[in-house]
Amino acid sequence: MRKLKTYPVSSRKSKVNAKAFARVCRKGGSFRQFYDSLPNILAVNELHAVVDAIAAAHKRRKTVLWMFGAHVIKVGLSPLLIDLIRRKVVTAIAMNGAGVVHDFELAFQGCTSEDVAAALADGSFGMAEETHSLINQAIAEGAKKGWGLGQSVGAMIQKRKLPHRGLSLLAACHELGVPATVHVAIGTDIIHQQASADGAAIGQTSLADFRTLIGVVSTLGHGGVVGNLGSAVVLPEVFLKSVSIARNLGHPVKDFTAFDFDMMRHYRPAENVLKRPTLLGGRAVHITGHHELLIPLMVRALEEQL
Repeated sequence: MRKLKTYPVSSRKSKVNAKAFARVCRKGGSFRQFYDSLPNILAVNELHAVVDAIAAAHKRRKTVLWMFGAHVIKVGLSPLLIDLIRRKVVTAIAMNGAGVVHDFELAFQGCTSEDVAAALADGSFGMAEETHSLINQAIAEGAKKGWGLGQSVGAMIQKRKLPHRGLSLLAACHELGVPATVHVAIGTDIIHQQASADGAAIGQTSLADFRTLIGVVSTLGHGGVVGNLGSAVVLPEVFLKSVSIARNLGHPVKDFTAFDFDMMRHYRPAENVLKRPTLLGGRAVHITGHHELLIPLMVRALEEQL
């Protein structure tokens, strides 16, 4: 043991430096002071990268696409996202079929998300009359007009002047002409349980939205940003195909920032949103955390950058 070779610790490269440590932020300080006081390490660096990329994309009028599952809506984040849409920071959104249900119910009555376990016991889960009748009617009418599913439901919410329509992402996007696409897997949503569900109309409008999403994805190159917020399967799969088609058509979908925020790491977001699409150039960021904490923090930090 006495023959072991050692070296001065000062000659070694260390990954952690005290200059990057958190600083105490006193009572009454600004958010900027709090944000700057965070340790400049690991996930904070990744958060900085996402915030900076979105701010830069906004200033350069590049595409910023947010894709999300219904959980983002259910935990009360719609007002933040609607504000970013109105300010043209987020330029397109994509959601799964469940997102439509919660978006509509919030607009209709200001509340959503039933107790599934309790309702499943007697078979009443998913049997809310207005939810299925009004959404399915909107989809059928939208199909006749050649609309996508997102536009069909957003237009219905606006046309009927639902009392809480200010909480609806789909209504806001319809009003502002912002792409809001919905990507449905038949049988996954409660509106599919009812006789009013028209499979042909659902398929037609969701396919129309897929084609709209391809157009959005084709503009991501050279400075755009795409975020996946809580969709483990559907949207990462849809996004991957959109990237392939856009590139096949000759669009330079590269050199963009892709980020994934979720409560745990999943295979498809890691591969289909972060890794594979950015192999030609760009940056991929994953941060694990609860949406109701992480997204408001990111949005507030973005306010400082803008």
